[in-house]
Amino acid sequence: MRANLQIRKNLLKDRRKARIRGKIEGTATKPRVSVFKSNRYFYAQAIDDISGTTLASANNMSGKKNTTTENVKDVANAFGEILKQKNITEIVFDRNGYQYHGIVASFADALRETGINF
Repeated sequence: MRANLQIRKNLLKDRRKARIRGKIEGTATKPRVSVFKSNRYFYAQAIDDISGTTLASANNMSGKKNTTTENVKDVANAFGEILKQKNITEIVFDRNGYQYHGIVASFADALRETGINF
C-alpha cells in the first residue's frame, strides 16, 4: 500500500516538472535556474538548455547538514555572486515541481536581493 502511494507521488511530481519545463527554456544570456532540495542538502544550478551545459552551480554540502530557510539564503547569496561574476543578471526560475513556498520561496527572494532579476 505504501509503495503505491510513493509511486503516485513521484508520478504527480514528474507531471508537474514536465508541465513547467514545457513553458520555460534557458539560454546563455538568460539561463534556467533549477533547484533541488532534500532533507539534508539544497542545490541550484544555472543551465543553458540550448547547448546543454551548466553555467554555474551552488549547494550547501560544505556547510550545515540540513535544509532550512536560513541555510538556503546563504546558498542564494553565494549563487548570486557566482552569477554576477559570469555577468548574468537575468534568469528563468525553474522550481522543479516543488511548490513556490517555504524553502524554494526563500531561495528565490534571497536571490532577488542579490540583484538577479526574474
